[in-house]
Amino acid sequence: MQRLRKAYGVIRDIRNVGLIVFSSTGLAFANPVTIAALGDSLTQGFGLVANEGFVPQLESWLISQGVEVTLINAGVSGDTTAGGLSRIEWTLTPDVDVLIIALGGNDLLRGMDPDASRENLDGILSIASAHDLDVLLVGMEAPMNYGADYKADFDTMYPDLAAKYGVSLHPNFLNALTSQADRAATIATFMQGDGIHPNAAGVTLIVEDIGPSVLQLITGEVN
Repeated sequence: MQRLRKAYGVIRDIRNVGLIVFSSTGLAFANPVTIAALGDSLTQGFGLVANEGFVPQLESWLISQGVEVTLINAGVSGDTTAGGLSRIEWTLTPDVDVLIIALGGNDLLRGMDPDASRENLDGILSIASAHDLDVLLVGMEAPMNYGADYKADFDTMYPDLAAKYGVSLHPNFLNALTSQADRAATIATFMQGDGIHPNAAGVTLIVEDIGPSVLQLITGEVN
């Protein structure tokens, strides 16, 4: 942890006096944390009403864990890693403490060169590092459609970059769904009609899977 290791220690100037307080649910934090979630339609909440998407559900989940937090929805439907790189600077307003990077799904859908995707993510992480932000990099897993070499190149870029920049990693945004034993039942129960985007119940499972990684990043505590 970089910025938030300090933020939950002795920094953030005068605002850190009395930083940690106890509540009936456990630890609560006097200083609000602002998280920007940079992503595509999976982050943006495609096909869902406002409070059903990934960002509002994650915010509610974190609040239920005793964290005073505000999430910024920086998801753009159809965005690629290149698009994320093009808008990262203006996404990182001065109040942002934590960055979630969840990009790569549309790179896969378009069969983009994994080397280009890696370079784009590297650029995003470099900028985040320059801003001294705590980062959770959320990966995607390539199908076998493009062959084993493509899959290996794509899948390994996330852990490679997480290690390079010393950031937290959640290997697969859709892990909560792809790990289900019955694929047909999962699609019917947790996906929208397009078979690509999760419905509200699917997002709930995704948040329950990714949420602890975010919580650990900002508090050092595992749910």
